[in-house]
Amino acid sequence: MTEETAARRVRVERLSGFIERAFTAVGMPAEDARTVASLMAEADALGSEGHGVFRLPQYVKRIRAGGVNLRPDIRIERERAGMALLDGDNAMGHLVMHRAAGLATRKAAEAGVAWVGAHGSNHAGPASLYARIPLRHGMIGLYVAVGNANHLPPWGGTELLLSTNPIAIAVPAASRPPLVLDMATTVAAYGKVKTRAQRGETMPEGWMIDRQGRPLTDPRRADEGFLLPIGGYKGYGLGLMFGILAGILNGAAFGRDTIDFNADLVSATNTGQFVVAIDIGAFIDPDAFKRQIDIVWDTMKSSPLLPGFEEIRLPGERTHHIEQDNRAQGVPIHPALDRSLADLAADLAIEPL
Repeated sequence: MTEETAARRVRVERLSGFIERAFTAVGMPAEDARTVASLMAEADALGSEGHGVFRLPQYVKRIRAGGVNLRPDIRIERERAGMALLDGDNAMGHLVMHRAAGLATRKAAEAGVAWVGAHGSNHAGPASLYARIPLRHGMIGLYVAVGNANHLPPWGGTELLLSTNPIAIAVPAASRPPLVLDMATTVAAYGKVKTRAQRGETMPEGWMIDRQGRPLTDPRRADEGFLLPIGGYKGYGLGLMFGILAGILNGAAFGRDTIDFNADLVSATNTGQFVVAIDIGAFIDPDAFKRQIDIVWDTMKSSPLLPGFEEIRLPGERTHHIEQDNRAQGVPIHPALDRSLADLAADLAIEPL
């Protein structure tokens, strides 16, 4: 029996409840615990298995070590009609970005477009979580972050100066699922490397290379190499510019100042992120726009296929089907993760998953 077939299914609500109990047990206020737990469980429902409950043991370690502020004063530091800058006060990143996305959405309803950045934040899970918040209000959402550990050198170099620096863009449609692009600027997100390591699986060639330029396929040896950027030097350029916009522009960590939250449990990461919300009605009739997105969907799907391809997929289509399945059948919890969460439950003296 493989790890995949041995995975058991857990209802999203049950998963969220377990995460909430864990955070409450380490002193997080009840309302904050519910918010973070809901977002983490949503990440799992969307199939972002490296960014949901998988991260819970590490989050708990950082909280216990004092690396996260459980009583933060998340506040607006700078503000104009179409923008704001938040000081996250070293809160859980989910809380900071949940507030940032909500604020951007409210501001966009008035200004047409709103950009809300943050410093003093932390790891916040998958990018699409926060691009989807404006989406729920019929808007276009965009999210960019500086990753919480450097795994990428500048093109042609070997010093790890950049992270995966992800981007998500969410666009509503009329009758089709929304288009949701969620990607790292590296070929693979580092969370995928970590989940492979936990399961004892290998990585495909093309995810990482060692410092001699040779393929690295053992995720347990990830520290011996680095991730590869998408599109070669073009992906490096995107990662660099996203890091500047989410990091330097917000007064957040970037480059050599980036804290590896996998290795350092105590230091504040000063993570930088931003959310942009775009009110479609400020540009075009929203219903007409959404109908055009349906046409885009159908046009792309109708393209003749290359040999070896069974269908054309659009950004977010696979995630849409995964979410439907996970909400109906439960989120797959693999045996190695199950054991880790059982150990955590015993350690915290809470009801196990």
